[in-house]
Amino acid sequence: MTENEFIAGLRNHNANAYGKLLDDFQQKVFATCISFIPNKEDAEDIAQEVFVEIFNSISKFKGNSKLSTWIYRITTNKCLEFIRKRNTKKRFGFMQSILGNEIPIDKSSYFTEMNHPGIILENKEKSETLFYAINQLPEIQKVVFTLHKVDGKSYQEISDIVGKSLSSVESLMFRAKKNLQKLLENFYKNNN
Repeated sequence: MTENEFIAGLRNHNANAYGKLLDDFQQKVFATCISFIPNKEDAEDIAQEVFVEIFNSISKFKGNSKLSTWIYRITTNKCLEFIRKRNTKKRFGFMQSILGNEIPIDKSSYFTEMNHPGIILENKEKSETLFYAINQLPEIQKVVFTLHKVDGKSYQEISDIVGKSLSSVESLMFRAKKNLQKLLENFYKNNN
């Protein structure tokens, strides 16, 4: 089945096309979700929302990009939507701890999936600190950093997903690394 036949099948709500969609993308979408939201239940819920969105929006897919790029764009947007809506204490807890306004956060309930293949760090605590730091980045830097470093996407793939030039993606990645370095230096300086 060619990509055009596959898309036509999805538009016609063909059961075989939807089966192929799930076979081809279920694990990839979930892996991207867990890269942004390191909690299995939340990531599963968002992945499910992604497939509902694909089902509802496939008629609007213009074919200007590959289907996979379009799916990753939906996935990234759903993850960012979730992060924006998430509990303020969880979102700003790390920054507040850096500034000395400690708010108790039950980290253990949020970071359930720290054995994600893209996150190879010495221990769970460092992983949690890194995720908190990543979540302090400006949104577009967070997206670029997560898609590249955690999800393993190339700069070209990221450029297609976020709709920015290759040089813009490289610049965003550079700034994300610099900002993370500063955040983590401040965190470790204040906690040692």
